[in-house]
Amino acid sequence: MGDVVRVPKAYGLGPIKVTAVTGDEVEMVAPLTGSGYSVSGCSGGGGTSSEGGGGVHLRCGEGPAATINETMSLKVVDILGEAAVLRIEPAE
Repeated sequence: MGDVVRVPKAYGLGPIKVTAVTGDEVEMVAPLTGSGYSVSGCSGGGGTSSEGGGGVHLRCGEGPAATINETMSLKVVDILGEAAVLRIEPAE
């Protein structure tokens, strides 16, 4: 918890910060660096919401990857107590 993951600018997000790992979900926040924002997925459960000041809050569970800004894939691979394994890669 509290870890920060830097992602390429092309993804439209600034550094992603893990704010909580609870039971079956990982909560993250990130500033937006592009002019728009879209997400599909987080099929393992969860959702997104806009944060004031041009940021986003993500809440995802284990399961299929979420696609963010049609350019980035984010998957919660495993949740191990208060730690989580995330896979971030270019969207297909």
